[in-house]
Amino acid sequence: MQLSGTIQKMHTHLNKGVAQYQLPIGDKLLNMNDLVGEKITLSFNQLIHCTHCGKKTNKSYSQGYCYPCSQKLASCDLCIMKPETCHHHLGTCREPQWGLDNCFSPHLVYLANSSGAKVGITRKSNIPGRWIDQGALSALPILEVDTRLKSGILEMALKQFVNDKTNWRKMLKNEVDPINLPLIRDELLNKIKSTIDSTGAQVLNNEALEINYPVVEYPSKISSLNFDKTPIITGVLKGIKAQYLILDCGVLNIRKFGAYNITLTY
Repeated sequence: MQLSGTIQKMHTHLNKGVAQYQLPIGDKLLNMNDLVGEKITLSFNQLIHCTHCGKKTNKSYSQGYCYPCSQKLASCDLCIMKPETCHHHLGTCREPQWGLDNCFSPHLVYLANSSGAKVGITRKSNIPGRWIDQGALSALPILEVDTRLKSGILEMALKQFVNDKTNWRKMLKNEVDPINLPLIRDELLNKIKSTIDSTGAQVLNNEALEINYPVVEYPSKISSLNFDKTPIITGVLKGIKAQYLILDCGVLNIRKFGAYNITLTY
């Protein structure tokens, strides 16, 4: 069978502890879990259409936008990557209403184990999708605040003691040891008590969530696939983790190629 159209990052949810993936392609949603173990071909049709305005663009910016949209949308601003730099209160937000809707809503500070312990933040409504997107084997929300700015301030305080990055190669090889996240949480919260008090954060006492992925074989060596360099990619789908398709010929980061028009044959 074949499906053609513009792709976006895969939709995710959990079912009995296993990450489930659906690939938006055109106006369809393709269940990718069903294709694990099968030979597939992904062909780039040399078309990229901006996720926001729909215009054709020669290059994708910020994972799916044309250049003008990447410069005017609040969702593409630097403060999305560095929430502690939020400038909405200064009246300089690119889209003030978007900022109110997205940055002034409950946010969580969490610990996750994707390639070792890391700290991160996300909107409360984006759980567990955020953790699946990072390929976390386990995750634990530890603090809740009412704005993205406050979550960024807390993350900055925690980054003094714990990593905030995922080693994506280790994550994809599954070279990850089990971690006692509640124990790490208790140690870290004691170190940033003053920041917790100043932000009015609510300390959470949740259990860690365990996540499994539809992978039959992890790669021993990571080779990145790229539609711009290899427009036709064929291989056996060995699994899916984070937003990566793990093929016997390499790994493809679907999120990186949002807005690309492809044909998927299976």
